[in-house]
Amino acid sequence: MAIDYTKRPKPASTPPPPSVQPPAPAAAAAATPPTPQGAVSLTKAAPTVSLTKRGQSSGQLRVNLNWNARPSAPSGGFLKRAMAASSPAIDLDLGCLYELTDGSKSVVQALGGSFRNLEPGPPVVWLDGDDRSGSNSGGENLYVDLGQLARIKRILVFAFIYEGAANWAAADGVVTLFPAQGAPIEVRLDESRQGSSMCAIALLENRGGELVVNREVQFHSGQSALDQAYGWGMKWKAGRK
Repeated sequence: MAIDYTKRPKPASTPPPPSVQPPAPAAAAAATPPTPQGAVSLTKAAPTVSLTKRGQSSGQLRVNLNWNARPSAPSGGFLKRAMAASSPAIDLDLGCLYELTDGSKSVVQALGGSFRNLEPGPPVVWLDGDDRSGSNSGGENLYVDLGQLARIKRILVFAFIYEGAANWAAADGVVTLFPAQGAPIEVRLDESRQGSSMCAIALLENRGGELVVNREVQFHSGQSALDQAYGWGMKWKAGRK
């Protein structure tokens, strides 16, 4: 699904987002990487961290999504393994819903080519590209300019399964937030709801100048359902890459 921009004014011409070169693709899809050394893991028991209190609420925040596009073939007969091998690789897409303090809000995602926020001026949030195969060792990356924290109200980081079986357990996804300073913050998609294509991963909120990250890991049937759950209030229509 993609947001319907037909009733919105065309944004003023703005410079492109900063150039970010994704890493060269790996020869084959790798398993989800291990937890970076010193990383803070957000869990059900400890779901929240303040970047401001950790001295990490400045500079450029990189949000990385990595996953296993080709899970190991299931045990069993030749036919079962052959069917698994011929099925489409799992293609996860990273994106976010954003809302700024001036009330403007929209989506950043590869679907529909919405690679940065719409508002004029230097970008607040943007994507570096779209890894269609899952074989890029660097995964997909979303960037947030924390130098513009005063403009940010909230950012909901999400992933959705664009292609392949809606099987989050098999994808073994992990999202890691890399602040400009200090230890990274990790959210593992270690829960699953079979058949749900959309996962809300983490919510970044500006709480009176304090930037707080909260683990979500909530599954939804699509972007409209995600929007409704978090009260973004946008209109959606079918879209494609």
